[in-house]
Amino acid sequence: MSLPPGFLDELRTRTSLTQVVGRKVLWDERKSNQGKGDMWSPCPFHQEKTASFHVDDRKGYYYCFGCHAKGDAIKFVQETENVSFMEAIEILAGEAGMPMPARDPQAQKKADKRTQLSDVMEQAAQFFRLQLKTGAGAASREYLDRRGLNEQARDRWEIGFAPDGWQGLWDHLTAKGVSQDLILGCGLAKASNKGKKPYDTFRNRIMFPIRDARGRCIAFGGRAMDPNDNAKYLNSPETELFDKGRSLYNHAPAREFAGKGQPLVVAEGYMDVIALAEGGFGACVAPLGTAITENQLQLLWRISPEPIIALDGDTAGLRAAMRLIDLTLPLLEAGKSLRFALMPDGQDPDDLIRAKGAGAVQKVLDAAIPMVDLLWQRETEGKVFDSPERRAALDKALKQKIKLIQDPSIRQHYGEAIKELRWQLFRPQRGGDKRGGFNSKWQPKPVANSQTKASMLAASDHAIEHRLREAVVLAVVLTSPELLDDFDYEIESMDCFDERNARLRDVLLRYANSPDPRAAVEHALGHEAVENLLRHPHVAIAPAIRHPDDKEMARLTLTEELAKMKTERGLSAEIAEAEEDLLGVADEAVTWRLGEAAQARNRALQSRQEDSAEYELGPNGASIDKEERAALDALMKRIGLTKQPE
Repeated sequence: MSLPPGFLDELRTRTSLTQVVGRKVLWDERKSNQGKGDMWSPCPFHQEKTASFHVDDRKGYYYCFGCHAKGDAIKFVQETENVSFMEAIEILAGEAGMPMPARDPQAQKKADKRTQLSDVMEQAAQFFRLQLKTGAGAASREYLDRRGLNEQARDRWEIGFAPDGWQGLWDHLTAKGVSQDLILGCGLAKASNKGKKPYDTFRNRIMFPIRDARGRCIAFGGRAMDPNDNAKYLNSPETELFDKGRSLYNHAPAREFAGKGQPLVVAEGYMDVIALAEGGFGACVAPLGTAITENQLQLLWRISPEPIIALDGDTAGLRAAMRLIDLTLPLLEAGKSLRFALMPDGQDPDDLIRAKGAGAVQKVLDAAIPMVDLLWQRETEGKVFDSPERRAALDKALKQKIKLIQDPSIRQHYGEAIKELRWQLFRPQRGGDKRGGFNSKWQPKPVANSQTKASMLAASDHAIEHRLREAVVLAVVLTSPELLDDFDYEIESMDCFDERNARLRDVLLRYANSPDPRAAVEHALGHEAVENLLRHPHVAIAPAIRHPDDKEMARLTLTEELAKMKTERGLSAEIAEAEEDLLGVADEAVTWRLGEAAQARNRALQSRQEDSAEYELGPNGASIDKEERAALDALMKRIGLTKQPE
């Protein structure tokens, strides 16, 4: 519908934004200046305690310094009432006493039809409520009493009863002059294929009216009283009024309570919502018989930036949560997410609140977990990651999920959170983790004997070489960040002797999923830290640094340097453990271990030309500096082993 020129300007002139917004908020009297139309309040679009929502009545605009919501009176009504642009204009025009321009005849006809359908739905709601109070509704009243809903609660929720007859509602409405087309158009009856008159959609069911954001009855949900009924719950079919994928049960009241600071809770069914609301959790809604849709998710975020999904504590509830994760990931925006509260096993919110009270529900809601934690739980729970292949499969699955996130900033933060959880799983305390951790056996043990300290991994010459390898690895990854995905685990496992290298490694892993990891590292540690690393003489001459476009050379360099550091750790651990064992009584096992090490060392000496003259190769391929060799020779001499002739 097109509006005549000047209509919107006249509407905005007649409309006081302060009055429109004032229906939804409580003004902060200390900050507000009503005389100047300068008003402040907590924001109705996100939960907060401070007054960061500003209304400038003279300019006719609002702005939130927290969530950055902004607009005029029309936009405010659209967002808070969940209505279309034209519906918002109609609401404001009616309040301002301005007649709406004549509509397009076709559009006017459609609007009139929706009004008529809504009127019929209200008549049906009244019929069902009256039937609940009759003798036919006695069993339904007893059932509701057992569920904790007394007469006052039933009236608050407008609960009714559809009698067990084929044309009870049909006869009632037609007797009042309602046309058959309207009854069928509301989905209250179905046409018979046997030539008989239409029959009621709902029969022998407890009835729950479903209202839209403006409070209009648009559908019904019916709970079967017959335990053998094929459908325990039945919703109205989709009509011109009702689109179940775009509607929420208890939408309008929940929005009002959420605006007052209550967290928005999303339950599974009508009785869950009613039980929660009666227990003091007024900001609660439910989808209508289906899994949450994308449109419903957007409706939830209009009410609250971080709804809590309260799911039944059974397998079906957990599956529903997992499906919701996949739907939500591509839609995430800054400040908009979900939290998940899982009920105790075998219970739903209604069961829990009736069994243990509102306090028990509050504890569950307080323990709601972020979506990233549930994603991690889905991919890891009940699985064992005791092989590189299984760990690689986990990495692949998680990376595929994170790639679904459209917002680059959120994608980066999800990557960081997943890396932290992965670190906790694969790098537990000493002793390892049967589910997926690694044994820390290679770490040198403290030795008290001063004569044996020279053989520790931190010996001066060896430490210098190790630091150089660290620097080369980090420099190659900074110049070829696309390789980080393939080596991230090895780099996580890399022990850095140089604290500067350790800081750089941690920051690099933290920003591995950012568009430009090198720029992120420079921003975090400073440009000089990166330049100092790349200008180091040993790093600068590395072929992979001199030829940064040769990605195959970079890959080979990382593979080689990381492998050398790994074997160095293995050799150092063997020597350190043997030294510690020798502080006690040497047995045949220790003697055999050192003998094997000596033989392996001598075999390695024959091919030491592959490394520098300063270093020899140990039994597992690691380089041995002179001090370590001397320490090993001394240990062998003490237990009676002599060097094999070359």
